[in-house]
Amino acid sequence: MTRKWIDVSVPVRTGMTHWPGDPGVRIKRWRDLESGDICTVSELKMGSHTGTHMDAPAHFIRAGRSIDRMDLDATIGPARVVRIRDPRCVRPEELAPVGIRRGDRILFKTANSSRCWKAEGFVKDFVYVSREAARFLARTGVRMVGVDYLSVGGYFRDGVETHRELLSRGVWIVEGLDLSKVRPGPYDLICLPLKILGGDGAPARAVVRPRGKKSEAI
Repeated sequence: MTRKWIDVSVPVRTGMTHWPGDPGVRIKRWRDLESGDICTVSELKMGSHTGTHMDAPAHFIRAGRSIDRMDLDATIGPARVVRIRDPRCVRPEELAPVGIRRGDRILFKTANSSRCWKAEGFVKDFVYVSREAARFLARTGVRMVGVDYLSVGGYFRDGVETHRELLSRGVWIVEGLDLSKVRPGPYDLICLPLKILGGDGAPARAVVRPRGKKSEAI
């Protein structure tokens, strides 16, 4: 079993898939050693919810906490990767037997990890967390929820509702994870967003490391 850290972030690149209506991604050389400049510097243009990123309560809650006010232990520490087999959404019925407890950091591995990130464009029918499952998680008192595509809520339904169920109860959200290389089980997690003053969200780098025999890199 490997104990190495596994990067579960998606690379940020020009033209990458983003949420419809949000700013696209463009990375342009501002200065370039290859052009004779003294150094290389890039200009980055993107939305605050690009690629692997975090949502702050301010994203959907008026007067909600901004990303720079996040408790760092929300996304640093033991976490669980939970496999979701439902092809449509995360439901309370599938979560009940898992034994989720107060303070847990939960990363949902769905069909998104093997399907959506390989698609050329935005996938609208991705597996999302239903409003009912979000309410279950919030009432249980989990610390954070991570998902393996660009939104914890669905494109066609429960987009706003799922966000509000979690964020209004202090549950921090990580979106845009790529969990294709990890198995379900216990992990150490480090995920930190950019410290944007007053930010509604921010791009993040997320890595996990197996904690036991039941979880390892694929």
